[in-house]
Amino acid sequence: MKLVNKDNIEKYNEFLKNHDRCNFQQSIEWGKVKESWKNEIVLAEDKDGNIIGSISVLIRKIPIFGNLMYSSRGPVCDIHDQEVLKQLTEGVKELAKKYNAFVLKIEPDIKSDDKEFREIITKLGYKIKDDAKNFSEEIQPRYVFRLDIKGKTEDEIFKAFHQKTRYNVRLATKKGVTVKEGTREDLKDFHEIMKITGKRDDFIIRPLSYFEKMYDELGPEHAKLLMAYYDEKPISGIFNIDYGNKVWYLYGASSNEHRNLMPNYLLQWEGIKYAIKNGKDMYDFRGVSGVIDESHPQYGLYRFKKGFNAEFTEFIGEIYLNFKPVTYKLYKISEKVFKKVRFLLRKLKGEV
Repeated sequence: MKLVNKDNIEKYNEFLKNHDRCNFQQSIEWGKVKESWKNEIVLAEDKDGNIIGSISVLIRKIPIFGNLMYSSRGPVCDIHDQEVLKQLTEGVKELAKKYNAFVLKIEPDIKSDDKEFREIITKLGYKIKDDAKNFSEEIQPRYVFRLDIKGKTEDEIFKAFHQKTRYNVRLATKKGVTVKEGTREDLKDFHEIMKITGKRDDFIIRPLSYFEKMYDELGPEHAKLLMAYYDEKPISGIFNIDYGNKVWYLYGASSNEHRNLMPNYLLQWEGIKYAIKNGKDMYDFRGVSGVIDESHPQYGLYRFKKGFNAEFTEFIGEIYLNFKPVTYKLYKISEKVFKKVRFLLRKLKGEV
């Protein structure tokens, strides 16, 4: 088992940043953000010692059950090279023995219809859980919108937006909304606005300290905070990640005031322009619900992201190696109970 260590860390960083399948959640920096987990990165190498594949694994002690291993958006490699995937799989199995883990869960950013990948991982012993439709069913969104910007100009991208989206971007500018790149200090304003968003749209907000930790580990090179202002007052913002060949829209916040000025449209356009200017291949809008129905409570988010002419993409979902079947089954039951209890507690507190 070959792991990233102090001697090959720079080599790994270069491999990740230059790989087509680069993802920020496979980075050293992201492992530091997730400080409550232990982070190990398994490598696959060719006969000359060159890195040809990797998978960053987060490891966490779950009371009663033991250690759970999780990889978000791994592996980074040629996903149709069975020998590379086999080498990585053997590595994570050794890792599981080292930490006495009961399961490895992976949520790759690989399209659901990739039959070749499905066949390879099935041969290697993985199982596929690909029936999730909503955000709450998995850690990472299974359904996302991704905008291909490789080699394209701002004009080409903007002209391809839905007519209403173009109108709203122009409206925000015309009405005097301005966008500025924020600093670590501006995270306080962003977080205050996010509290309002969470209450309005019914989702749990991470503490300010989490955003500060992200900025400390990833910013200002990789973490990009964009804030929209009206009459010099912050009214909305987005927190993006720039890593390798992509930019990800990670978090968004908007106040209840001045929503008619369409600041969120202008913010996304500024984020996309930044990605184009910096030679990125893709702008990832991240998650939407897989239930495409106008009556669904999250349909507005789907419509908003669709307006930027991004591709609606369905990922394969969760794949996993079950090292201790009985333990994992009991863990899954407890996980469902925990979610129900957490929801009831929030309801009692008036948060739902």
